[in-house]
Amino acid sequence: MTIAEFVLTKPEKQLPAGKVTWESPSNIALVKYWGKYGEQLPKNPSVSFTLNNCKTTTTLEYRPISATENFSFEVFLEEEKAPSFEPKIKTFLERIEAYLPFLKQYHFTIKTSNSFPHSSGIASSASGMSALACCLMSLEKELNPEITSAYFDKKASFLARLGSGSAARSIEENLVVWGEHPKVENSSNLYGTPYPYEIHPVFKTYQDTILLVDKGEKTVSSTVGHGLMHDHPYAEARFQQAFDNLEKLQPIFKSGDLDTFINLVESEALTLHAMMMSSNPYFILMKPNTLEIIHKIWKYRNETGSKLCFTLDAGANVHLLYPENEKIKVLDFIKNQLVAHCQNAQYICDNVGTGAKQLA
Repeated sequence: MTIAEFVLTKPEKQLPAGKVTWESPSNIALVKYWGKYGEQLPKNPSVSFTLNNCKTTTTLEYRPISATENFSFEVFLEEEKAPSFEPKIKTFLERIEAYLPFLKQYHFTIKTSNSFPHSSGIASSASGMSALACCLMSLEKELNPEITSAYFDKKASFLARLGSGSAARSIEENLVVWGEHPKVENSSNLYGTPYPYEIHPVFKTYQDTILLVDKGEKTVSSTVGHGLMHDHPYAEARFQQAFDNLEKLQPIFKSGDLDTFINLVESEALTLHAMMMSSNPYFILMKPNTLEIIHKIWKYRNETGSKLCFTLDAGANVHLLYPENEKIKVLDFIKNQLVAHCQNAQYICDNVGTGAKQLA
């Protein structure tokens, strides 16, 4: 689909006051997106597991108003008014107005909450922006009931991307690709698409336990980090590596070859942080406890033959990925050896999920 296909003709009618509620999950990238251009477009494709338990629930209340020059909205987080979120929401609305031209005809009250602890170090932008995008698409569906569910999901992903790039991967279930790749059918830079090829059953119930190493705000924002890729000396090689790794994952997803999966996923995680450490200015988001956990994972895997591996986002927390049949043993390993490296002994158990859902 092209950008033009997402432009809604300005509706003639105005909806009465109402509200809609959606929940949308976070996701964890296996092949990482790092570097963008234009309006939130990725320099390389990525693929992620959609999560199940780490999610945002957003209720969008709306009432008609006389059309104004400015957007009219307020934001609440966990029932508390959150003016600090307003600049980001305003930027998001400015970006999507061309595709939802009715936005200035309503006052919006956005009430959002996360299933994971606030300021836990887990990125809430993917789940938050995708949940809000789905709420706004429900209004479009009211104004234009003939749109299909497939169009709804694509446009929701398209809109979510304009709020947070990785949010494009939170609408669909299981494995989601975002970014055009010549070997991945229907892949697009504009929105996330379900991984289109055979997936071994082991990956459909994969586990992700998130070790909360550092629950504070990141010292460097993802936006700044992406921007540093523009003049990065290794950027082009990194982008090509991501293209290559996504292609290499296809036979892995089909066969369930977990040893090769582990090697590729851990390499991707460390490469992401290597790009941060070799940019200018440079920065390190891993903490000493991040490295302690990684070394203990490697030791545990060597001693037990486990298929446990790690991945990292642009932060200090560690995502432990493992097949469901190892859940009891891995949780024992976490409690006995890894929890000491978590802030306040906190971790979150998650697994592959089914994507965004409308609740009301």
